[in-house]
Amino acid sequence: MALSKSYPNRLGILGWLLGGRWGLERYMYALHRVTGLGILFYFILHILVTSTRALGAEWWDGAMARVSHPIFKFGEFLVFAAFIIHGLNGIRLIAIELGWAVGRAEEPVYPYRSSLNVQRPLLIAVMIVAAVFLALGGWDFLQVTH
Repeated sequence: MALSKSYPNRLGILGWLLGGRWGLERYMYALHRVTGLGILFYFILHILVTSTRALGAEWWDGAMARVSHPIFKFGEFLVFAAFIIHGLNGIRLIAIELGWAVGRAEEPVYPYRSSLNVQRPLLIAVMIVAAVFLALGGWDFLQVTH
């Protein structure tokens, strides 16, 4: 029986967040995970707030009064940003997994041409599109409506 090497995780959660010499793809991987968790948190909070409607008008009014603070307006923008980043990166990942973005599978021989020549430019293009959507959403966020 072969013994596998075991390396201690000395960095803990910081090792997950601060990966040292990570590439752009690894940072996008971490951002995809964080935005997914943020969307899940928003979804749970949304269900809790919306469910107060079933308890009566006074519960609903109280819940709406609590979430009318300006910090929640900023939170709405963060949810919007998470949806944009997570959604566009998800579309990119689907296109890669189905072979639409990188072509047919090839033998993984270093240097990984599909990663360097196709996946990274696609990631940069997705981030540029996300930045445009975030700028437009941020502009709308800053507008004062009466």
